[in-house]
Amino acid sequence: MQTTTPPARLTTLTLFGIKSGHQRWGLAQMGTSGPHLKKVPGLLFFKLLGTGHGKGFSIKPNFRRYGLLCTWESEEAADQFLELSGLMQEYHKHSDEVWTVKLNPLQSHGLWDQQAPFAPVLTEKYTSGPIAVLTRASINWRALPSFWKFVPQASQALDEAEGLICSIGLGELPLIRQATFSVWESEEVMKKYAYKNQKHQEVMRRTRSEKWYKEELFARFVPLTSSGLWNNTNPLAEINTGIS
Repeated sequence: MQTTTPPARLTTLTLFGIKSGHQRWGLAQMGTSGPHLKKVPGLLFFKLLGTGHGKGFSIKPNFRRYGLLCTWESEEAADQFLELSGLMQEYHKHSDEVWTVKLNPLQSHGLWDQQAPFAPVLTEKYTSGPIAVLTRASINWRALPSFWKFVPQASQALDEAEGLICSIGLGELPLIRQATFSVWESEEVMKKYAYKNQKHQEVMRRTRSEKWYKEELFARFVPLTSSGLWNNTNPLAEINTGIS
């Protein structure tokens, strides 16, 4: 009996820049949008996310920007929701900019709420073009002081990283459930940061030796399309890789 590998699960990340004066509405969606999302056809996994200031983990929340991460059974289901749903239309009414990137998972290990949301992954080798990275962790309570002590060092490493196109800190729960989404010019420059940046390496060493995380996930993606605005620009619009 011949078996076929299931296709990679399409993932979308949408960032909403909430209008001035609408911050209370934006914050409320973290608690009220979930029941609507659970009913969306074809939506396999989702997370409503707050953001912080800066490019990575941040102790200071940004009440003007929120994120929605989704995994879909098909691109048609994603487009139906993103373009036509009442919830997205409401978000557009309360936002002065909205940016969405479609992603195919290239590699993923670890769990998010005891799920592997991005599996299966692409089977072909990806050799050129931008690459997106999502790191997510649920931080042990006892490790919180040590973790946040080293956050400025990790943030500085991102600020100094070569080849970083864009990056943002995301979170489900302040201080405890944190994530970073970043896009790099190539896999090569991303690996140079991950494996050769001394500040990043020190943080990773302490992550293991001091057992900062009780659950973590690391995933890489191939960006497919990028639309809308984030900080008044589309950060992937001019990359010569077929992204539009």
